[in-house]
Amino acid sequence: MSEEILINVTPQETRVAVVENGVLQEIFIERARRRGLVGNIYKGRVQRVLPGMQAAFVDIGLERAAFIHASDIHQAESVAQEEDDGGNGRHTPAITELLREGQDILAQVIKDPLGSKGARLTTHITIPARFLVLMPFARNVGVSQKIEDPDERTRLRELVLAARGEDDSTGYIVRTAAEGIDAPAVQADMAYLKRVWAEITQRAALTAPGHIVHEDLPLAMRAIRDLVDAEVEKIRIDSRETFDKVLKFVHKFIPELRGGIEYYPGPRPIFDLYGVEDEIQRALEPRVPLKSGGHLVIEQTEAMTTIDVNTGAFVGHRNLEETIFKTNLEATQAIARQLRLRNLGGIIIIDFIDMEDEDHKRQVLRALEQALARDHAKTHISQVSPLGLVEMTRKRTRESLEHVLCEPCPTCSGRGTVKTPETVCYEIFREILREVRQFEVDRLLVLASQEVVDLILDEESASLAELEDFIGKPIQFQVETQYTQEQYDVVLV
Repeated sequence: MSEEILINVTPQETRVAVVENGVLQEIFIERARRRGLVGNIYKGRVQRVLPGMQAAFVDIGLERAAFIHASDIHQAESVAQEEDDGGNGRHTPAITELLREGQDILAQVIKDPLGSKGARLTTHITIPARFLVLMPFARNVGVSQKIEDPDERTRLRELVLAARGEDDSTGYIVRTAAEGIDAPAVQADMAYLKRVWAEITQRAALTAPGHIVHEDLPLAMRAIRDLVDAEVEKIRIDSRETFDKVLKFVHKFIPELRGGIEYYPGPRPIFDLYGVEDEIQRALEPRVPLKSGGHLVIEQTEAMTTIDVNTGAFVGHRNLEETIFKTNLEATQAIARQLRLRNLGGIIIIDFIDMEDEDHKRQVLRALEQALARDHAKTHISQVSPLGLVEMTRKRTRESLEHVLCEPCPTCSGRGTVKTPETVCYEIFREILREVRQFEVDRLLVLASQEVVDLILDEESASLAELEDFIGKPIQFQVETQYTQEQYDVVLV
């Protein structure tokens, strides 16, 4: 399988696309004005303890207080040992035994704020590197479940234990990318992680509550650290500045990747070259066509995501049961891709077309499990229910693609969504670059809605000035009152 990672960088946002065999599988977006928080470590102050929920609200300096559950709190030796709770595993003490109002804690974000909910925190801090994840408050050494060979799992665990030494009580997780590595690579990762943790502890002692102590890497570096494996053939970056930063990062931490990183200077936008822009647009639509003529309908709600499978125009060649089976099999591949592409998480209900044959049901479930094997997010699939529904969960740590790019439509009272003025603004900037590269013009006139023009001339005025300076052409704007928020035209004058 051929896999490439494309990194598109502008001053306003960074976008990373994972392309397998020429088809977009995942898209990550990080905006300069609203970076994700997952992985960041804060010094927080407990605002309110909620005994009834076994949780607490913590002020970490954000607009909304963050949330921490008792199970996500590291239990100090003085608070609770690993007690046996009637044979049911570790006992979690009451939240009032673990936290008190006004207490300062060091906590890490494990879920970004989603909708009206604040960030989710844990004090079980983890710090990832290329091959290892450091757990400063744990003692065990674990190996990624995706490394299936028992001999390799044993070898890697012994390598980490030998490098850690008997006096070191910190814990580690061996990542999937570590398969086949040698002792020097383990030792280098371990030394790096220890330096990072030492800096974090020193900074935490000097930081006031409600402030960040450690910020995770920018998206471009995170993508290379977390997404690159043996199947990634190329990493292509369209920004010279980011390319140089990535090369330095790779030279220091992942030297074997240097030959696979390319700077893309081409006149055609890199996402256009691979059809990524079109795929992003299609990923915002509820209907997903299947090659056979069937289709999926994907609906996101507050509580869950529902996926309906339909035969549509597919009539088959043999009998109804065979037609249904083939449509459901094809749908499993499309569903797995759409979950990754749209970053759908939480509870997901899949309504496959009803099958009578029990063997067909088992094959469809097996195909779905295999299709999800490449998903970086943790998933769990249940059996087919008596109603013919498949219930599954997918770990959610960041907002879905639709929530990043869109907002509730003010015209339809939340029944649908439209792209935000920010999204449309950046689309206009990209369209201007596209037009200027293709045609000779003296100036450009942009027709757009009031909201989009106001954003460009106010909050994005610095970006506009940079763009005009870059293309060497003046850009004028005209408000079209009849245009919706998503509509715009770039007129060449």
